[in-house]
Amino acid sequence: MRLDLHADVADLTAAIVDIASVSGSEGPLADAVEAALRPLPHLSVDRDGDTVVARTDLGRAERVVIAGHLDTVPLNDNLPSRVEGDRLYGCGTTDMKSGVAVALRLAATVPEPSRDVTYVFYECEEVEAERNGLKRLAAARPELLEGDFAVLMEPTAAQIEGGCQGTVRVDVTATGARAHSARAWMGSNAIHAAGTILDVLRSYEPARPVVDGLEYHEGLNAVFIRGGVAGNVIPDECVVTVNYRFAPDKSLDKAVAYLRDLFAGFDVTVVDGAPAARPGLTHPAAAAFVAATGAPVRAKLGWTDVAQFAELGVPAVNYGPGEPTLAHTKDEYVEIPLIAECERRMRAWLTS
Repeated sequence: MRLDLHADVADLTAAIVDIASVSGSEGPLADAVEAALRPLPHLSVDRDGDTVVARTDLGRAERVVIAGHLDTVPLNDNLPSRVEGDRLYGCGTTDMKSGVAVALRLAATVPEPSRDVTYVFYECEEVEAERNGLKRLAAARPELLEGDFAVLMEPTAAQIEGGCQGTVRVDVTATGARAHSARAWMGSNAIHAAGTILDVLRSYEPARPVVDGLEYHEGLNAVFIRGGVAGNVIPDECVVTVNYRFAPDKSLDKAVAYLRDLFAGFDVTVVDGAPAARPGLTHPAAAAFVAATGAPVRAKLGWTDVAQFAELGVPAVNYGPGEPTLAHTKDEYVEIPLIAECERRMRAWLTS
């Protein structure tokens, strides 16, 4: 399917949505994006797998990166797209093909931006990190992601969300001793011992640190629990998997150390984790984006690929037309006026 990058941004969004691109199957959409960008004389275009990168090279004093993922979660009888009033419905409308449409429109229609721009359209954001196209690019061709500032077109309802929370999952293990349940006093019940772990979680008071002027809201929750051997055996092990969402005033290592202290006396094993990203709003390039768009600013409560940019030393924010609470739902939609608003604000930034 051919994409018309000069079409109205809502029509372009619908065309992108109608090219199904569930994670791992982004090829047809990546083909369409590449085919639409390559003829543009002001852009140089690279492709790595199903990730497409387009860059201006005008010798500007500043370079910014505008990035968006092409993939969606699995379909749920929500294609093709449809319009009802001011809403465009369909898989990926809010997360984040409306943001991709804005970026593609800008790439095509702002041939001489006031700062050089790198546009990145990447695959496999909605699945395990090892498949993430942005992560692969950062490892293999980091020069393509160099910049003074980055905007990730994640759904934010046209508000700027600075940085992101970090996340870590740990297994907290309570131990005991096996015994026949008829002679329970001869053993030690690990599931009962895990009550202490749950007591810690129940008594937890979420921290709300302010980082670079934005207030974050941390979270600590049990997400899995497993234990038990048989219906007549006192269990000798119970494992509670805990997810900690931490603010960007902590490194990943400090977040893990905090959990080890919190659950002192229990074995704590890290399952996985990803660092947080500071908002970086004090950086001149970020301040210019906030000023030019005039959009409200708040903290990002969740993890996004802005953390990938932070690891490269590039301050980044989330900004896109989609409504985050609608992501991954069957009745996902985007407000059409917000798509146009995001395009207008970002065009003002790139031409100021």
